Amino acid sequence: MVLPAMIVLVMLIEVAMRYVMARPTLWANELSLWIAGAVYLLAGLYAMQQRSHIRITLLYDVAPRWLKHAFDVVSLIFLLIFIGAVIWGGFGEAYAKLIRWETFGTAWDPPIPATIKPLILIVLVLTALQAISNLIHDWNRVDEQHDLIGDAAVDVEALRRIEEERERATALPRRG
Repeated sequence: MVLPAMIVLVMLIEVAMRYVMARPTLWANELSLWIAGAVYLLAGLYAMQQRSHIRITLLYDVAPRWLKHAFDVVSLIFLLIFIGAVIWGGFGEAYAKLIRWETFGTAWDPPIPATIKPLILIVLVLTALQAISNLIHDWNRVDEQHDLIGDAAVDVEALRRIEEERERATALPRRG
């Protein structure tokens, strides 16, 4: 979460330099693009780790355990095929950009292509490893049971104790 804050800071510096000091920077736009690219890639990996990716829960939650395993294996296979295809197709270009240390072609000229293209492939490999780890971890996990009280996170006993204490407090005679 530090990286989006850095983007905001870079943009604040750019606005102050441009409109207060009348000296715009050459680097603010490219730096914010560079950081945003890294944030975007790492956010996908974080979503996979937190299991907040899209899943059709309407079908998944009502399926029996064996079918859930089948769904998980099929989705992992499709993900690995996609990741393999992207790595297969993008490795040569990413390698060439890294070896050439290709730059952005602007006045500041940062090496955005030389760093982001290989980062895409690295994040894809990490995503594949995380997906495999998720499948292994979830394989023997007990299914979660949801009910209204559990989902609402209400401690019924604590509420009852509070209510009893209120009744006792109002039942005591007042001295005056």
